[in-house]
Amino acid sequence: MTWSLAVEPLLPSWLLIIAAVLSVLLVVPGLLRRQRGAWLRAAAVVILFLALLDPVALREERDPLPTVVALVTDNSASQTLDGRDQTTAAARAELEAHLAEFRNIEVREVDAGAPGGMVDGTMLFGPLAAALSDVPPERLGAVMMLTDGEVHDVPATVDALGYSAPVHVLLSGREDEIDRRLVIDAAPRFGIVGESQTIRFRVLDDGPSATGDRVRVNVTRDGNPLSSEVVTVGEEQDFTVDIAHGGPNILEFEAEPLAGELTEINNRAVAAIEGIRENLRVLLVSGEPHAGERTWRNLLKSDAAVDLVHFTILRPPEKQDGTPINQLSLIAFPTRELFSEKIDEFDLIIFDRYQHRGVLPILYFDNIARYVRDGGALLIAAGPDYGEDGSLYNTPLSPVLPAAPTGTVTEKPFFATVTDSGHRHPVTRDLEGSESDPPHWGRWFRLIDVDPRTDGTVVMDGADKKPLLVLNRVGEGRVALLLSDHAWLWARGYEGGGPHVDLLRRLAHWLMKEPDLEEEALRARANAGELVIDRQTMADETQAVTVRSPSGAEQVVTLQPVEPGLWRATLPVDEIGLYRIEQGERRAFAHVGAANPKEFVDARSTDRLLRPIADATDGRIARMADTAGALDLPRIVPIRGGSSFSGSDWMGVRMTEASVLKGITRMPLFGGYAGPAAFLALLVLLLLPAVTWFREGR
Repeated sequence: MTWSLAVEPLLPSWLLIIAAVLSVLLVVPGLLRRQRGAWLRAAAVVILFLALLDPVALREERDPLPTVVALVTDNSASQTLDGRDQTTAAARAELEAHLAEFRNIEVREVDAGAPGGMVDGTMLFGPLAAALSDVPPERLGAVMMLTDGEVHDVPATVDALGYSAPVHVLLSGREDEIDRRLVIDAAPRFGIVGESQTIRFRVLDDGPSATGDRVRVNVTRDGNPLSSEVVTVGEEQDFTVDIAHGGPNILEFEAEPLAGELTEINNRAVAAIEGIRENLRVLLVSGEPHAGERTWRNLLKSDAAVDLVHFTILRPPEKQDGTPINQLSLIAFPTRELFSEKIDEFDLIIFDRYQHRGVLPILYFDNIARYVRDGGALLIAAGPDYGEDGSLYNTPLSPVLPAAPTGTVTEKPFFATVTDSGHRHPVTRDLEGSESDPPHWGRWFRLIDVDPRTDGTVVMDGADKKPLLVLNRVGEGRVALLLSDHAWLWARGYEGGGPHVDLLRRLAHWLMKEPDLEEEALRARANAGELVIDRQTMADETQAVTVRSPSGAEQVVTLQPVEPGLWRATLPVDEIGLYRIEQGERRAFAHVGAANPKEFVDARSTDRLLRPIADATDGRIARMADTAGALDLPRIVPIRGGSSFSGSDWMGVRMTEASVLKGITRMPLFGGYAGPAAFLALLVLLLLPAVTWFREGR
């Protein structure tokens, strides 16, 4: 219960001011001249003025509010080391028991830094602020943090906390911990396939008794051993690696363990370098001019990843019209330079309606066949030329071509149709319009007939279910045969056109070994705390995969079909690091979480990060346990109105004075209330003027 005094004026403020001025004018001259009864007149005026103010006595009924103590528990991955989690659990139970002994203390428990989370680092102050969002700052008596000290969201200043309560820190772990860690100081994010990149790293030994001089570091690429280096502890080392393939190249460095160290987790560090293929070089040779001659040129020129070299055979050798050579604006076809000296510099060679008519010597077709077997790519965009006497099949290229022409050409309207194999193949899967029957795109009108006993995979059919697009692998290289020259009808929008850009671009990039278009592939990627495993295959079924976590634990995962040719599994993961996925001889790798997590950059227990906040709020920092491992917690002392909140063996809780108002009782002193105080005030009001009149009348 509390008492207070308030006024509720009976007149407006401006009238009260006028009354006060008149009262002063009436009273002050008498006081200055020391007239008889002047003081009584002044007292009467004052009493009358107070009556106009109508003073009221207020009695408030309040219930005190409990003081809130936040008990923050660090459950991060580093807390699982060396029995820290067990010590923390025991300390938490003892603190809860001690705090329960105080009647006016409310404990607000905050669990933060869950193990296995994908957040990089331990966050305690963020969850603490969320848990205290409904608590006024004046009600917070103390914050008690149970942690190993590896906290990565510590406010820069005490003002950023939003409260002035003491922050007490109870540390798990030991003071004499030693640990070895490997740190990557510099690593490129991208690299050109086939070129080398340099990674800079160090091996550090931390702790009072840590020793070490020369250390062996093993390096793996995509889980396969790459190199073994002997380095000096504390010195920067440069490691040069060739970018082996497009996509992520995952390099893992692992230092040999240190005897008695805290953990071997941070002995490993990962550098992920995205392999980028340098601009792909394409040689396009156009033969007989036709309506769709510029289709391939326009498509390849619009691709920023392609450097195009294009030649069109406008004047074959047998053409003799008497025009002098010096009057021709054409240049000679540089056959020797292209197909002998620089053929291996090209990633893809395209013959667009090219007919063998002596332009290219037979010897160079042998070079092209050798180029394909050694890993090159060849695309034949065939027209009627492929079925005639000058067909490319009648050259030394025939052993690498997937289909032999019959010599006939089918000329009638037909829809290009994706085959069952084509629905599984990345080149033709999900082509826009292919889901309907007939396909929702324009018709073609010419098809080159080939022997039905074709090699490779027929991914598209034409008229009468005859092969239209055939893909094949020859040695280390790839070959594609497009048996119609009417793809340009799609480009021109005939009958609504068709997905010519998707089809032809995918076809070209598959030939040039784009990793995303491989028809047989095992891939893995991390996505929001989950491991996503994809298996691309042309088969009807696929086997389960074996997943190996960073800690070495293995589990068998069954893949489910998501669309033709694509199988997938999504696996929740709770470890940060490199995951290895195997299916027979196929392997895939994915790194989950930060490449080098803050949680284990320095896993030793420390007060370095939290001491500035604890000191600024007069908090206490102490170890949960003594050197023998027994709990040794500071005493909890409630403090009211004090300025110190910690001592050598105790930590204080600032008790709040906050309360909640339950009700108010009003007691007017001059009117509106028939109590003794009101009668006394009325008596004074009547008595003072009477005494004044009596005094001045004598």
